Amino acid sequence: MYKKGSRIAVIDGCRTPFLKSGTGFYDLMAWELGRYAVKGLVANIAIPVEEIGHVIMGTVAADMATTNVARESMLGAGLPCTIPAHTNTVACISAGAAIVNGANMISSGDAEAVIVGGVETFSDPAIKISKPYRRFILDLTMFKRPKTLAGKLKLLRNMKPRDFITPEKPALGEYSTGLIMGQNAERLAKRLGISREEQDLYALLSHQRAAKAIKEGKLKQEIVPVVVPGQSTAVAMDNGPRGEATMDQLSRLGGAFDKRYGTVTAANSSFLTDGAAAALLMSEKRARYLGLKPKGYIRSYAFTGQDPWEELLLGPAFAIPKCLKRASLRFSDIGVIEIHEAFAAQMLGVIQCLESDGFGREKLGLSGKVGKVDINKVNIYGGSLSLGHPFGATGARLLTTCCNRLIESGQRYGIIAGCAAGAIGGAMIIENAQA
Repeated sequence: MYKKGSRIAVIDGCRTPFLKSGTGFYDLMAWELGRYAVKGLVANIAIPVEEIGHVIMGTVAADMATTNVARESMLGAGLPCTIPAHTNTVACISAGAAIVNGANMISSGDAEAVIVGGVETFSDPAIKISKPYRRFILDLTMFKRPKTLAGKLKLLRNMKPRDFITPEKPALGEYSTGLIMGQNAERLAKRLGISREEQDLYALLSHQRAAKAIKEGKLKQEIVPVVVPGQSTAVAMDNGPRGEATMDQLSRLGGAFDKRYGTVTAANSSFLTDGAAAALLMSEKRARYLGLKPKGYIRSYAFTGQDPWEELLLGPAFAIPKCLKRASLRFSDIGVIEIHEAFAAQMLGVIQCLESDGFGREKLGLSGKVGKVDINKVNIYGGSLSLGHPFGATGARLLTTCCNRLIESGQRYGIIAGCAAGAIGGAMIIENAQA
């Protein structure tokens, strides 16, 4: 996608620890988490901040007080106020979109270096008061603004007691279908014949891999410790992985979205997570001039749109082959695979589709399957099921982990991919810059 000499280099990336919402980052706002990631990134790279031309971050559950969380994060990190910043959202692949936007800014000549990433917190999401209550306040203070007590009482008479005490829960469902993502995962598991045992086994594998990676220090190089105000010790590691979990423990849980017949449980689904991630992209030419050693190059990327009813969670199965075609590569050329784990059922469904001749012919216009998926190449340090999934940040985590795995393994090509609400898929091929 990018000509030699103008390739987009991934210099490095980092992230905060990913914590279960409501735990260690309970009192932090999203911009504060973003600040830690950006500050950690800049501290790890010997680059004058004046080289940075733009900052782009993804987020999903935006706080009205900090709608451009990328700007607040970079200012909080101490970057010069002359650097512009913007925030984008594409649900769970928001950071992936930020990476692509940054790469295209560099490719077009708008910037030489861009910080990209994302942030999310569900420890303090925006919760709406009821719609009648909102209307009452707006009419009272902005729209109708009655001048007399009688006029104000007239507005009040239209209110019911429950309007004052019943809030609207944060919406995590599909607007177009009315289904929440877990319900769609249930439908997918039933449609593709993915059993409860298969889902639990995959979830257990994710946790075991994450626990092993933590024990061996594999994730330490990408994590920036966070000192939470009021706490005496820094938060230095994810708190989601459960290396001690067993199949017996997982099998005891009931369905989370279908209480009677469900196979999708809390244990084989990703959990609400707080965290941030960031990476530095730069033109290859400028990186070499500054004496920087890139970790990877962006070889190609692709976004796809699917049927929200039947293909909501299958985005990687559509985006990966499109990405391969743009890079003139085969699936067998890929040595490192990092795919966002929304649900174990979703991961198993994606793998099933990539290995299906029928899916390849009917959905992708290929002569057969995309390829055989070697599970020993997929998410070997754990994935979203175990590490966690801060919606806006996961794509940047995938990028950083992919680059580090490429260098460690000596493989030439890696791929990152994810699914997103709205039935959007995203994928990106990364080339090892040190092979």
